[in-house]
Amino acid sequence: MMVILRRFMVLLLTSLWFSVVHAAPQIEHWITDKGLRVYYVAAPELPMLDMRVVFAAGSSRDDTTAGVSMLTSGILNKGAAKMNADQIAEGFESVGAKYSAGSGLERSWLTLRTITLEKEMGAAIDTWLKVLSQPEFPEKDFERSKKQALIGLEAEKQDPSSIARKAFYKHLYLGHPYASPKNGSEDSIKNMTIEDLRTFYSTFYVAKNGVLAIVGDVDRKEAEAIANRVSEVLPEGQVAAALPEVKPLTEAKTIRIDFPSTQSHIYIGQPGNKRGDKDYFSLYLGNHVLGGGGFTSRLMKEIRVKRGFAYSVYSYFQPQKELGPYVIGMQTKNEQVAEAIEVANTELKQFIEKGPSEDELVQSQKNITGGFPLRTASNADIVSYVAMIGFYGLPLDYLNTFSQKIESLKTIDISAAFKRRVHPDSMLTIIVGKQEDKTNGEKKESKETVSIQ
Repeated sequence: MMVILRRFMVLLLTSLWFSVVHAAPQIEHWITDKGLRVYYVAAPELPMLDMRVVFAAGSSRDDTTAGVSMLTSGILNKGAAKMNADQIAEGFESVGAKYSAGSGLERSWLTLRTITLEKEMGAAIDTWLKVLSQPEFPEKDFERSKKQALIGLEAEKQDPSSIARKAFYKHLYLGHPYASPKNGSEDSIKNMTIEDLRTFYSTFYVAKNGVLAIVGDVDRKEAEAIANRVSEVLPEGQVAAALPEVKPLTEAKTIRIDFPSTQSHIYIGQPGNKRGDKDYFSLYLGNHVLGGGGFTSRLMKEIRVKRGFAYSVYSYFQPQKELGPYVIGMQTKNEQVAEAIEVANTELKQFIEKGPSEDELVQSQKNITGGFPLRTASNADIVSYVAMIGFYGLPLDYLNTFSQKIESLKTIDISAAFKRRVHPDSMLTIIVGKQEDKTNGEKKESKETVSIQ
């Protein structure tokens, strides 16, 4: 075992050198007989294999049982194929392999990293397949997971950032599956049963609803054999139903939530864009200028540097299968909330009207394209991107052409895209902080004060 660990450490130390000479990955794609979509990248530079299987099984699939996606992915390795959690962990650790699992808004996933020595890789994949296909959902671990989830929900009540984020999704996606909180609610967690997890798992963890990404030191024939093994242990199942369309906001709305703090957490935004839509690159580059570029961004310069309203201010698009959120976020003193929001809105309107300057455009292009190789430097980075490409059905040359598409954009492209997609007169604003008793006639709903503008 020590030999395996020493070899593994040498691989980690040398991976940076290999990343420098690593060319853009060439992605190959096929579909197994059961319908599992496979995306493969040969990476023979290191004797490592990274795999990620992704299912359309995120919190947007929770339906009436909010939090079931999170608990399902979290309990898979607590018991499987008559092995307990310790035995599963030993199955990976004894061969120097690493397992992880997680869930998000649209996806749940399991990953495996292993060296490609035949015996060790075979053992790691065997254990991984058992966790994937034969989870037992042990009662004790389920009850422990529920308690941990409830403790987390209780802690969130003291975290204004969490309160603001949940309120933002709740009001941005009223009635839409995207509004379902990833970690559930107190009622949904308390009432959840093991049968809920089993039903969720059997519905969504199926071949036709999955994408398998394989990156590493295996050839196409070996990759096909691995993919077939993964596919064979899964039921064929069905592709998850399409999510409903996200409707754009039609008017501005401000939600004020009282919280005993000297600082307020602010989220401003609206539905943004989808994965793969024609404006993706223009919006991505433009947002880097506006609020995604750290200290070089306009929002940071205007709100932090010039006025000292906030330590951190940022903006981002988070595209999904349907319209993901566009967010401007910051934290400021309660007495500065109105001014900070006014500056943010003014900067947004000016940016939409005029777009970036030529200097801002060029600097952001250099920053994005210069850093892109580092974001795809390791097999672990690549497998994450490849799984994303497969899940959203993006072009196989997405990584190869990313920098070229960023470099080809002009200021007029960005201005036009922002005018089409961002509407400053119909933004949702969430403010969590100490509120004044008087609300200027605004309607109160429990702890929330709502104003329609």
